[in-house]
Amino acid sequence: MELTVLGAGPAYTVRPGALGSSYVVRVDGMALVLDLGQGVFPSLAAVVEPSAVLGFVVSHLHPDHWIDLVPLRHYLRYEFEPPRRARVIAPVDLVTRADALHREPGWAAESIDADALTVGRRTIGPFRLETAKVRHTDDSYAFRVTVDGDDGPGLVYSGDCGVAADLAPLVRPGDTLLTEVAFGPGPVPVPDLHLDGPAVAALARATDPGRIFLTHLQMGYDPDETIAAVRAGYEGPLSFVAPGDRITI
Repeated sequence: MELTVLGAGPAYTVRPGALGSSYVVRVDGMALVLDLGQGVFPSLAAVVEPSAVLGFVVSHLHPDHWIDLVPLRHYLRYEFEPPRRARVIAPVDLVTRADALHREPGWAAESIDADALTVGRRTIGPFRLETAKVRHTDDSYAFRVTVDGDDGPGLVYSGDCGVAADLAPLVRPGDTLLTEVAFGPGPVPVPDLHLDGPAVAALARATDPGRIFLTHLQMGYDPDETIAAVRAGYEGPLSFVAPGDRITI
């Protein structure tokens, strides 16, 4: 599998070029997209034909993780004759929220086939997606992605997660862990909302990932201090991701 980072920013930032959360996983020319945050649609289109994506998987319903479904819907609706459709696997309220945003019942359904996200495993093309619920909103999820039928290391994506232990059931030894670290080196000022470096370090000690990629750092927190906080509990490969990164899993 290949992971392409479209956006790795938080809900807001003044850093030029920072985009909302979004990651493309590809194998044999087929693609799965994890989250689709603000500003990433052009980057998606530069990597893969958006209408060819097998599924868009949304971790939770904060807009910085799904709002670019709006340009995706317009693209599918107006750039093709007949219009094309996308499969979106998301918490159950996504369609209601998208329709309310436009005050137009049925707006999302014109281009989106919504599939309710649940805990468990499912197969999407060549991908096996394992889902676990995490504390953040009332309906937030993390994911493990592997090639279906391959028992080797996979990719674990935290989404937004307030308790690192919620991720532990997904992480196998040797996995690539792509985890938010919104509160940098810590401490966490709001319980059960986001992670910090010490929380990721504790998770790494408990689960033994093969490498860790950090993302979703909020403004005001230092990347180097964050790396040092994680390094206190983890000796393997460790870095932040940035838009445009391509990583072999």
